[in-house]
Amino acid sequence: MQNSLLPMPGLSLRPPQAVGMGRGFGFALAAHVLLVVALSLSVQWHSSTPEAFEAELWSAVPQAAAPALTQPEPEPPKPVVEDKPEPPKPNVQELQAQREAEIAIAKAKKREELEAKRLAEIREREKKEKLEKEREAKEAREAKEKQAKLDKAKLEKQEKDKKDKAAKEAEARQEAARKDMLKRLQGLAGATGAADATGTAQQSSGPSAGYAGRIKARIRPNIVFDVGATNPVAEIEVRVAPDGHIISKKLLKPSGDADWDRAVERAIDKTETLPRDIDGRVPPVIVLSLRPRE
Repeated sequence: MQNSLLPMPGLSLRPPQAVGMGRGFGFALAAHVLLVVALSLSVQWHSSTPEAFEAELWSAVPQAAAPALTQPEPEPPKPVVEDKPEPPKPNVQELQAQREAEIAIAKAKKREELEAKRLAEIREREKKEKLEKEREAKEAREAKEKQAKLDKAKLEKQEKDKKDKAAKEAEARQEAARKDMLKRLQGLAGATGAADATGTAQQSSGPSAGYAGRIKARIRPNIVFDVGATNPVAEIEVRVAPDGHIISKKLLKPSGDADWDRAVERAIDKTETLPRDIDGRVPPVIVLSLRPRE
């Protein structure tokens, strides 16, 4: 206990505490409060509100009042442009992804263009096929109409041919009856033709059937000509006197081989006289058709 009551060695070196410090602080605070109150009372005593007066002034001559002052309209506030921060630069992966996206978009656009082109070609082909079918249908319709017209014309021609044939047959029957009647009349008048003769004269005036062959047999030995591969035909008109003497000759239709034509003409000149027909007469004009091989 005795040791606890002893003063500590460090405390003995501090200065002693002043006596009456709290009382002095209180007096100073009271003095300041009194000073503030006095100042505020002095300010209120000197300040007072003056009375206001209003007066109107009138001029002897009326005058127009000046226009009221107008304040200019305020300019609209300029938009505040905020400084946008620069976007961050893409890295290699982002650039690669962007490039791949652009390539994919370009490919998709190319596919769309190809698909649109393909659809356009399909529509064009369908249009051409439709036009072709319409053209074929039109041609088939026109061909059918044309065939119908041809069939109708054919039927009309057949009907006409039947009528013409019937008319010709009727005419032929009438002609046969007329000829039969004429033959009977000629037979009664002393005609000299055969039973199957079709002439109307009492005596035949033309050459007989074998007379031309007899004339050719007379002329052919006088022909001098080398027979070749061709067999041309020369047609010659010969005029003869009643006794069979040849008066003149005329080449009606050349054979195309001048040597053969000249050989025939020389042979006729050598023959000089033609034989008589079976009735003892010689036709005044005879037309001969001669060829190298007969």
